[in-house]
Amino acid sequence: MDPHIPTTTAQPEAGWSSLRRFLPYLWPADDPGLRLRVVASFSLVLLSIAVTTLVMPLAFGAAIDRMTAGREPEVAIAIALVAAYAGARLGGVLFDNGRNAIFERVGQDATRRLAEATFRHLHDLSLRFHLARRTGAVTKIIERGTKSIDMMLYFLLFNIGPTVVQLLLVLGLFWVKFGLGLVAATLVMVAIYITYTRVITDWRTRLRVEMNDLDTGAVARAVDSLLNFETVKYFNAEEREARRYGDAARRYQEAAIKNESSLAWLNVGQSLITNLMMAGAMAFTVWGWSTGRFSPGDVVVVNTLLAQLFRPLDMLGMVYRTVRQGLIDMDAMFNLVDTPAEVVDAPGAPELRVGAGEVRFENVFFTYD
Repeated sequence: MDPHIPTTTAQPEAGWSSLRRFLPYLWPADDPGLRLRVVASFSLVLLSIAVTTLVMPLAFGAAIDRMTAGREPEVAIAIALVAAYAGARLGGVLFDNGRNAIFERVGQDATRRLAEATFRHLHDLSLRFHLARRTGAVTKIIERGTKSIDMMLYFLLFNIGPTVVQLLLVLGLFWVKFGLGLVAATLVMVAIYITYTRVITDWRTRLRVEMNDLDTGAVARAVDSLLNFETVKYFNAEEREARRYGDAARRYQEAAIKNESSLAWLNVGQSLITNLMMAGAMAFTVWGWSTGRFSPGDVVVVNTLLAQLFRPLDMLGMVYRTVRQGLIDMDAMFNLVDTPAEVVDAPGAPELRVGAGEVRFENVFFTYD
């Protein structure tokens, strides 16, 4: 690749220190209203987890058990349990959307505060900094930092956090109703799922970086050639320029195909792990039903719980990549904030107080030759 073409360099793993520095923006001391919104949002998160992880599967499983009883009073109770199941599903949707609506102002306000603080600090820096740094690069850092914060917060607070809580609830329910064997199997399969997703996602990230570099190279060759159209004509170099652009586009094509193929590896592997876990757990509960240890409703409970547990894990690859990139972008933004100013006020310097001012011209003479 042409060394004069900018590349997408692999940036170091951003530390979680940047996230800790951002937390005060989420919990502002001067705005109790935003703090109340944070508390309300997390309360709705817990309510959503409770109804989807506990009420929904248990109500549906109990309805199946009542239906298999076959007596008239049991059918009426089964209908009530099915209605409770439907109400829990609706409640989960309402809680999730209410959470998003309430927290949106918090996330936007935190992003605005950080962007404003960064902008103020840039104006405090000396002329030397602004002459040495490309203005476009600085504005791009601020743009990426502010844009990535919103998505990263959503995934951290409303995907990863609830998934961990949901996993703990599912493991606790499995322990109480089905024993430690199912708990251990679930833990092992979730660990395998997470490890596989992270390895493949890291591989896909490297492929994506390579693809972006090749795309940048192809575009740079095309733009450079068209900007120098007259020179290309003078030297009769149209064929050579077309061949160079075609080679760059071909390399990008191969990288893009490889990147899309890696997505298939991710999806197939995740589906294999999920279905192996589902099949093993269902076989275990069906065997328990055959021995009289479990009821038909227990089979439904296990199936529903595992389906709900692995549903957010399907997005784990995208979540991991987004959070990782968001931390990098936030770290770059905080590096701007940490840039020391060369011109600062002396400690204890009093404020400049300007009274009434005037401009006076006295004894000013001029003449024409």
